Amino acid sequence: MTITGRALALAALGIVPVLLWPAPGTVLVWAGVVAAACVADALLAASPRRVALTRRVPASVRLGESARSELSVHNAAGRRLRALVRDAWPPSLAVSSHDDGGAAVGAASARTVHTARHRVALAPGDGTRLVTPLLPTRRGDRPAGPVTVRSFGPLGLAARQASIDVPARLRVLPEFASRRHLPSRLARLREMDGRSAVQVRGEGTEFDSLREYVVGDDVRSIDWRATARRGDVVVRTWRPERDRRVLIVLDTGRTAATRIGTGPGGTGAPRLDASIEAALLLATLADRAGDRVQVIAFDRSLGARVAGASGPRLLPELAEALAGVEPRLLETDWPGLVGQVRAHVSQRALVVLLTALDPAAVETGLLGVVDQLVDRHQVVVAGVVDPEVAALRDGREPASVYDAAAAARGDLEHAAVAAVLRRHGAEVLEAPPELLPPRLADTYLALKAAGRL
Repeated sequence: MTITGRALALAALGIVPVLLWPAPGTVLVWAGVVAAACVADALLAASPRRVALTRRVPASVRLGESARSELSVHNAAGRRLRALVRDAWPPSLAVSSHDDGGAAVGAASARTVHTARHRVALAPGDGTRLVTPLLPTRRGDRPAGPVTVRSFGPLGLAARQASIDVPARLRVLPEFASRRHLPSRLARLREMDGRSAVQVRGEGTEFDSLREYVVGDDVRSIDWRATARRGDVVVRTWRPERDRRVLIVLDTGRTAATRIGTGPGGTGAPRLDASIEAALLLATLADRAGDRVQVIAFDRSLGARVAGASGPRLLPELAEALAGVEPRLLETDWPGLVGQVRAHVSQRALVVLLTALDPAAVETGLLGVVDQLVDRHQVVVAGVVDPEVAALRDGREPASVYDAAAAARGDLEHAAVAAVLRRHGAEVLEAPPELLPPRLADTYLALKAAGRL
């Protein structure tokens, strides 16, 4: 049983009889009257456990998009239900609150809380539907909390309360904010494919057409049979080969849990979220280019894998598979990752490793296996840099000079690690979270145009 403000107000009224009949017994009598009234009021309240509850939420929603939780309430008790219903959700779902009086809070005075409260008044056998707007702020599976029903008595002095589990889950898909970079990269891809003569040789090229020889053309591209037929020197032109294989590997080890920048509430998103954005853009672009795309998430075991999907099916399958991927606080098994790459791609492919270029982690992990990947594949190592570190490096105030020196030292170590990886034959890319997806897409287009895939 819980008491309300009315019960406290009734108890405060006891000061009147106490002033009229100042005696210890008066206080005890009035306290007994208030307690009896509260107990009687609670007993007359409808039982909260006889309220039938059903939740309905969408199967999934993209990060940053709004959703609705619909809670159906049916009064199966034999008494009128006067209740406050709280629809609880995790803190990562910003819930617009309702006031205790039952009226929705206006947009100007709305506040963000972790539960939504609704006033209901239902006759026996009646029902209603309560709508709670949700705005996810984090990716992943978000289970609903219990529904708490506080049933008030007819006097409003006391209430009976119960928390009831009503299972529901909302899957928050990646935002894919980098989608805005896709049209410009697709335009570059069409321009690259539509060139009349792309002079590239070696593995990863396809025959395009014949044209007349001009000064400066490679004599090895001369088609002697066509030259004999036409009577003029004719050369073959080539275009980047399609239907190549692209394997995107998301490192979900401990370094992927580092929060980058500053986001809502004073904490930024994990590094893994920026890697997922880059993977979504690159996978979509490579699929439009006609390449076969696979995506895996790995630390010490395979966390997710998408293979065989293409066209309109690719992006939904990627979003669904990567929505629930979370970083784990353990070291990545790099020899095991090499084994996963070998198991999933047998031919030469573009292998993109989305990981942290942390000097200590690279030297003890990736550096020992990068040669095994470079020998068979074109390897790109891409990582996220923290913009706050760059801001510290640029600080020139006396109080921040040591922070600036530490940030500059970190940049030098990152540059040294990147240089070592490049000497081993890997392409290395580092960028802030918002720039990593487009720069990775540009790197892919450059490799494709050069026939290096």
